[in-house]
Amino acid sequence: MRFVFKPPAEAASGLLSLPWHRPLGQWREERLVEIRHRGLSRHTVRFVAEAGGVYALKELDERLARREYRLLRRLRELGIPAVEVTGIVVDRPDGQDAVLVTRFLDYASSYRALFANPRGGHHPTDRLLDALVELLVRLHLAGFMWGDCSLSNTLFRLDAGAFSAYLVDAETAELHPSLSEGQRTYDVELARERIAGELFDLHAAGLLPPELDPVAVADDTVRRYTALWDELTREEVIGPEEQRFRIADRLRRINELGFDVDEVELVDAGETADGRPGNMLRVRTLVAEPGHHRRLLFARTGLNAQENQARRLLNDIAGYRGHLERESGRPVPEAVAASRWLTEVYDPVVRAVPDDLRGRLDEVELFHEVLEHRWFLSEKLGRDVGTTTAARDYFRNVLPHVPDEMTIKPVLPSGD
Repeated sequence: MRFVFKPPAEAASGLLSLPWHRPLGQWREERLVEIRHRGLSRHTVRFVAEAGGVYALKELDERLARREYRLLRRLRELGIPAVEVTGIVVDRPDGQDAVLVTRFLDYASSYRALFANPRGGHHPTDRLLDALVELLVRLHLAGFMWGDCSLSNTLFRLDAGAFSAYLVDAETAELHPSLSEGQRTYDVELARERIAGELFDLHAAGLLPPELDPVAVADDTVRRYTALWDELTREEVIGPEEQRFRIADRLRRINELGFDVDEVELVDAGETADGRPGNMLRVRTLVAEPGHHRRLLFARTGLNAQENQARRLLNDIAGYRGHLERESGRPVPEAVAASRWLTEVYDPVVRAVPDDLRGRLDEVELFHEVLEHRWFLSEKLGRDVGTTTAARDYFRNVLPHVPDEMTIKPVLPSGD
């Protein structure tokens, strides 16, 4: 057998002692764990715990395994949200299939888990579709044709009340310098069919709200994709006197959608419809996750967060800085304010989480929800209740009801 792992391989080295010579379905290994509400797969998939992490092992044809390994690495390099590939095991005895090893995405949920356990009674349809469409657009901008876009092949993570979508299965993906209109249309239509089928399955299981029509939701996915793709890629003719405003407005909208702009091009387009000289505006959009707020938050506090989370926390730091300046009567440097916020605001909230509720949400998302709960209580009472009071009330009345969607539990070895 051969093991191919990408560096660093500290955790991967512990996986080498697994019984790779046997089919995955026959393993009786104490490191095996179960994932609640895991997605469906056409292949045998097992999960193992190693060195503080959880890894997904998928058994499939060696050619497909090598291809998916390569594509997932490329997606990672581009910054497109996807599961992190660790390695592949090939040349297994008796002609067995290869095994693709990926890192399990912490605090992620499948669409079935989110529909089965809606937060606050609100079904997540709109937020899931927005996240899935954004992921598909990012892939298409990068020249990736997914070939199997569906809710089942996606994992979702909470990101300051919204969702971030991560590609899980790249088995059928293709990488091109760019995609033709036909390739994009094929991918979108396939996604429409898959999503409708998955929602019909939810309906049969009694997990879909009665007012939701699977076909209408699938059609709406295409509409959302078309609107986002058009906003990011369309060309428009603008007059010289309105160039500054129109370009700034276009870039602002693109940034608000979560994308960065790499290049702006103006090409002489002759005359506009009213006979004035005009220029064609073309915008080249970055495919990678912008990450500006993530990088800024990490630089100031050392906290790892998703983009929406980071933006929310940076706003809270800015508010705390204003509070410190009002108290002291003098300017407070950003670095000082961020350090004091971490010590005096963030850390006390995280430390106060009851032991039996730790792990329901990642720390940054939990802090964001405390901030949201503070706003809710303050609005209700007509005064600012403070973060400490809000945290206590949140831990007592809200956090216990957060579904533990993807609980991991050991698989006990069965006897011979």
